[in-house]
Amino acid sequence: MTFSEHPVVDVLRARRSAQSSPGERRDGHRVAFVVEGGGPRGAYSAGMLTALKALGLIDAADALFGVSAGAFNAAWVLAGQSALGASLWSDPAVTSQTFRGRNVLRGRPIVDSTHLVRTVYTRQVRMNFQAVLDHPISFHPVATDADTGESVDLCPLVSDVESLKLALEATSTLPLLGGPPVKLGGRRFVDAGVSEPVPVHRALQWQATHVLVLRTNPATVRPEPIPRHQRWFMRAWLQRRAPGTVDTWLARYERETADEDVIERHEANGACPAILQIRPPDGAAGGIRGFRDLAGMRAAVDIGHRAVLNAVGSLPDS
Repeated sequence: MTFSEHPVVDVLRARRSAQSSPGERRDGHRVAFVVEGGGPRGAYSAGMLTALKALGLIDAADALFGVSAGAFNAAWVLAGQSALGASLWSDPAVTSQTFRGRNVLRGRPIVDSTHLVRTVYTRQVRMNFQAVLDHPISFHPVATDADTGESVDLCPLVSDVESLKLALEATSTLPLLGGPPVKLGGRRFVDAGVSEPVPVHRALQWQATHVLVLRTNPATVRPEPIPRHQRWFMRAWLQRRAPGTVDTWLARYERETADEDVIERHEANGACPAILQIRPPDGAAGGIRGFRDLAGMRAAVDIGHRAVLNAVGSLPDS
């Protein structure tokens, strides 16, 4: 099956052609966009989302699911600020506050999602949080329950600006590098990457019939076993802060391998629920050297943008 013949592409084209609006459709489909996280690699999915916006395809979705950096990118889109959100990946005033190595000397998080949400996105750059809440496309940040290890769609727990901010903090609070688990709705959460870095299962739980997955790794990058040294210090941190996630994290390689198999099987045969992926090209692996690599992240935004244009930009409406 070619890309242009895939059922996901068919639905996107049909909805764009019909100029249908989220929340007012009658085609019987439930279309979800799933946005992978990955720290600095989130620059790729930021570019992908700006391309989908430019092509008029964002409104073909009914829901946006995101993990960590992917959730932030999705929020910027629903806020009506996708270009601004993408530009922040190479803005030194923002990236310098995303990864702060000196915080370890102060006993503070190195990757401080609370500072990012409460200071940078609230006072400095000013994300339109209310627009995210009001958007007819539902927003589904995903996080890991610190006490059960389960992957959780936080959408039902978001009802106002404060709970939205907490959800963004929860989906991006990295074990070890971030702060303590975030409390929301009477539960405690850490980064979704512990349990489901590509939240396709949460989209299927939402009963999606068609899923477009925006990946931040090329197809050549496959899940790898956890290194022995990482197993030791991560287990120690999780046992203290998020004990319910220990077994989930230790089984990460097996779970991610199984998830990749599910995604690729559905992508190949187009069976319902239909799943389609867009990825950076193979040569993009290792192209970003961290949050301080402004040139690398600027290039990644452009690469992600072009990946979408190359995939769907020339497709005519049905």
